[in-house]
Amino acid sequence: MDLQKHAEPAEHAELRASDADRDRIADILRDALAEGRLTPDEHAERVEGVLNAKTVGELEVFIRDLPAAHERAHAPAYTPVPPRPAPGAIPAEADASVVAVFSSAVRRGRWRAGRRLHAYAVFGSVEIDLSEAIFEYQQVVIKAVSVFGDVQIRVPENVSLRGTGGGVLGNFEVDTLDSVESEAPVVYVDGWAVLGNVEARPRRGKVVADILDRVQRKVDRKLRKHLDR
Repeated sequence: MDLQKHAEPAEHAELRASDADRDRIADILRDALAEGRLTPDEHAERVEGVLNAKTVGELEVFIRDLPAAHERAHAPAYTPVPPRPAPGAIPAEADASVVAVFSSAVRRGRWRAGRRLHAYAVFGSVEIDLSEAIFEYQQVVIKAVSVFGDVQIRVPENVSLRGTGGGVLGNFEVDTLDSVESEAPVVYVDGWAVLGNVEARPRRGKVVADILDRVQRKVDRKLRKHLDR
């Protein structure tokens, strides 16, 4: 069966697949093999296809004839992330600020991201790297202002990313990103670049680990439920 020719027409099917998405499908295929729903040859063929899949839609076709796909069909539909958080959802006061005036400032590594972070680069550069950060809140707002400076923002590839702002003789660029996980954090970048640069984009290969942990726990619960039958 040529599974690649039957891409699922889901609303989010064209989203780029992450490593977390591939792991989820591989786990479902592993369970199907253990249950006798797939032969070893079928399992090997589909796993190879999962490793080569580029989009979420291409991944979904490998489980479309398995019970897991029907369970997903009855799940709540994917809800697009709004361009801005709801009014009053995020406090106006910043939890932390990163400022660079004729200098550079960096925030990276394993740090706790609050609900609001302000970044100011005036004739300087600021780097905000959330790729290994601990997300204590689902919504995070980053206010980024660059005046003759540069603000670079990096996020994990399995979160949602939105941007609102612009440039005055400068560049304001935010790569829109949609996570297929309903519990994934949402990072909102709000700002301006005046004769400067503000950029926000995912760091490929970096994911929010606690999202993967939650997905794995769901898989484990389903597997235990099956074994208890």
